[in-house]
Amino acid sequence: MNLVTVSLDTLAAEFSEHRAHLLGVAYRLTSTLADAEDAVQEAWLRLSTVDHTDIRDLRGWLTTVVGRICLDRLRSAAVRREHYTGPWLPEPVVTSIGAPPSEDPLDTIVRQDGVRMAALVVLDKLTPEQRVAFVLHDAFSVPFDEIAEILSVTTAAARQHASRGRKALADADPPPRASFDQQRELLERVIVALTSGDLNTLVELLHPDVHLVGDANGKARTALRIVSGPDKVARFLLGLMTKYGLTELTGMPMLVNGDLGLLLTDLRDDAGHQAVMRRVTAFAVRDGKIAACYDVVNPDKLTRVPFPEE
Repeated sequence: MNLVTVSLDTLAAEFSEHRAHLLGVAYRLTSTLADAEDAVQEAWLRLSTVDHTDIRDLRGWLTTVVGRICLDRLRSAAVRREHYTGPWLPEPVVTSIGAPPSEDPLDTIVRQDGVRMAALVVLDKLTPEQRVAFVLHDAFSVPFDEIAEILSVTTAAARQHASRGRKALADADPPPRASFDQQRELLERVIVALTSGDLNTLVELLHPDVHLVGDANGKARTALRIVSGPDKVARFLLGLMTKYGLTELTGMPMLVNGDLGLLLTDLRDDAGHQAVMRRVTAFAVRDGKIAACYDVVNPDKLTRVPFPEE
């Protein structure tokens, strides 16, 4: 084995130690697993073709490279979303409940509070520059001078981008992650109210500021617009139960970006009722009530979801 091969093998081993971290950085920046994985792979290709002997902090160097790659992807994604049908939600990261912690990159990602669905939804409203500056500095401690190089701006401008991103997150005030027991108890009560058609109880379980967001890109059925308010959300959900002829919810409880959610598999149509397409539904909890429902039905965002055999 020649010295070049040994060097690349050693470098690959060092890179693999940072892979979960880099995937977490890229996913928090792009909200899309495919883009995150592509960014990490491209970072490896760049590393393998440069003189790495002068890189003193490999983790920091790779984080900066991933940030630069994700900035380009965010800018192109902003153009693509102009043609997206309906609301856009992050691609969900779905993992099993109760599984022991592992070194799987996805399992590592969902432990981070910053990747909960409610937080990513806010990050998706930032400009690419604000998102990169805020996430890299506040979440991963990248110095502003390095962020300035990524953004091709002054250090002062990089600080300003991060400040605006920080303010936007604070103003939006996404619900913090509730305890699993609280989420489970609340979801069980919501399901009982839905299956029994109890409108009043369902309204009581919804936060005054609750909203329901559906993401289908015109490829499946969900809410075409954001539904807001306890009464409207409750009536919308109960209306779906009637439309689809559901007498029970047979969804599989799973963790969606670290919070409790449901996987619903395809249900074929029967006489007088429409078919239900597979989906991932996530929730956010505030003050002991459901504050947000995120219904991801776009099949392009469900390709990595571990649906059971149907």
